Amino acid sequence: MEKTTKENRKYIGFFGRTNVGKSTIVNALTGQEVSIVSQEKGTTTDVVKKNMELFGYGAVVIVDTAGLDDNTTLGEKRIKASLHALTQMDLAVLVVSENTFSEIESSFIEKCKKYDIPVVVVYNKSDITPANKEIKEKVSLELGNHSAESMLLLSNIISETLKAKEGERKTPLQNIVKKGDVILLVTPIDSSAPQGRLILPQVQLIRDVLDKDCVCVVVKETELEMVLNEKKIKPDLVVTDSKVFEMVDKIVPKEIKMTSFSVVLARMKGAFDEYIKGTPYLDKLKDGDRVLMLESCTHQPTCEDIGRVKLPMWISKYTGKNLEFSAVSGLSEIETPLTDFAMIIQCGGCVATSQQIRNRLLPALENNVPVSNYGLVIAYIHGIFNRATEIFK
Repeated sequence: MEKTTKENRKYIGFFGRTNVGKSTIVNALTGQEVSIVSQEKGTTTDVVKKNMELFGYGAVVIVDTAGLDDNTTLGEKRIKASLHALTQMDLAVLVVSENTFSEIESSFIEKCKKYDIPVVVVYNKSDITPANKEIKEKVSLELGNHSAESMLLLSNIISETLKAKEGERKTPLQNIVKKGDVILLVTPIDSSAPQGRLILPQVQLIRDVLDKDCVCVVVKETELEMVLNEKKIKPDLVVTDSKVFEMVDKIVPKEIKMTSFSVVLARMKGAFDEYIKGTPYLDKLKDGDRVLMLESCTHQPTCEDIGRVKLPMWISKYTGKNLEFSAVSGLSEIETPLTDFAMIIQCGGCVATSQQIRNRLLPALENNVPVSNYGLVIAYIHGIFNRATEIFK
């Protein structure tokens, strides 16, 4: 099985009413006391996350949430946090007990359908209150204890459900390159680059090139011309960091295929067709329009930050319009409705799952708000949009 790195971990959330035993199951499944367990209602107050290796699948993030019927003082905020966490899940485990399955559970399942999230329904505490016939028809597993054997059964159900949902795992260069191709990666090293290492998209591409039995060449943009002309390296494909897209486009001969890290990640992570369709909306932006920059990671902005500094500057210069830019980092809730923005521009999403990106953009997609991606926007405003997307046609 392909090794799953941190950014590709699937998120599995445990949801349900207060005191149905969500935290007990999470602790048993992970083999650690991840969440505090108590008979007191509302014990789990915040979303709790734990990385683990799920038997039969691989690396995942287990998420425990507050009760969906939390009627404590802060219950409304806790329920809101739980439902926001749902949008980030790749699979939801709905825990029920005491033969209770009503509007709360039905409404939750409907929300999962809206976000295209598979649901595994688990009946807990069956040794105390056996499941009736109606409940038995709704659940995938009954738990009377939380032994290693019962957790193994739960792991298997979760694993098989995830596999059925995702099908073949996508990779950045899937169906683009073939064995023996020479892939040249252009990786600038400036003040925004992490000290002593490459950024995640660059690492992902290197690994994918090697996995596909291709030859990987990595250079800074300042050495690109020398590598092509003096070293006589003839790549089958050039993948560049978006921030030097224009420079690389001028250096790389037109007969050589070229795209960017951000573009190939956008294709892998989903919503790519919507990005292609939405990018030309840049030409329709008007004075006063609001543009939202969505960053999936949480890094400290610098004067060379691509999403908060360079890209807004380039877009303003290209459009000639007085635009208002906002930025949201991480996967925190977006307080302003996406419909308030004229355009949404998502980063490459190297640390997010395709499910998280798709669900984050869903309100915009449902309301026909144009969406795009950092790399595609950069290519468009520099006049190389067609070249950057040609390999995907």
